[in-house]
Amino acid sequence: MSRSLPTAGRGDDGPGWLLALHSSGEGFGVGVLPWPLPPLSPSAVSPSAASPLLLEPPPSAMRLQHFATGRDLSNQLLPCLESVLPAAQWPRLRRLAVATGPGGFTSTRLSVVLARTLAQQDDLPLDGISSFLLIARRLLRSADAPVDPFWLVQELPRRGWVAGRYGLDALLPGGVAESETPRLHPTQDAFSGDVRPAQPSLPEDVAELLAISALRAQHGVAAPWQAVVPIYPTSPVQQA
Repeated sequence: MSRSLPTAGRGDDGPGWLLALHSSGEGFGVGVLPWPLPPLSPSAVSPSAASPLLLEPPPSAMRLQHFATGRDLSNQLLPCLESVLPAAQWPRLRRLAVATGPGGFTSTRLSVVLARTLAQQDDLPLDGISSFLLIARRLLRSADAPVDPFWLVQELPRRGWVAGRYGLDALLPGGVAESETPRLHPTQDAFSGDVRPAQPSLPEDVAELLAISALRAQHGVAAPWQAVVPIYPTSPVQQA
């Protein structure tokens, strides 16, 4: 990310793009939606889902891509992004969204820094959304939807379990509440009820990221880029 970036747009209502970045799983996910945003449409979800889950941008309007970058994300980040949204289009960005983790320390930081840089250039809205919340929304839309509320858990060998708690909330754009932000638990004693593994899936979770950001935009939710930081359940310098 040493090269200069094209100046971002002013975030007005002219034609442009909503851009989503996700590197908190395996590889790097990129998604875009045209701006102004397409009309919201019904979506197939669990019968118990809250009403905000029932309306979102149609999948046909989304452009999604998943890149198997492995450990070379730092070198491939900008070329991957440009293959989906050429740099000449970046001045037309109107809103951004990024998965903030939990995920790999370096990979999550790279996409968050890129998103913050693009947003900062012209004070664009930036939605920072945890990767676990994206998983939760995807699971709630599946045939085997978890019982509300439920835990998402990821084991860290020799350290403990990273876990967050989720449930439906009809008052939130996207319809899912993160009642407990993902953090490290030394034991599994805190988890009760329905417990599911936190397994990111790209580009599916990028679609969830786009949908939530679009809903927030439709509802006029402010998204200051300054507040978006990665989620690090463990210190990157902590001894194993």
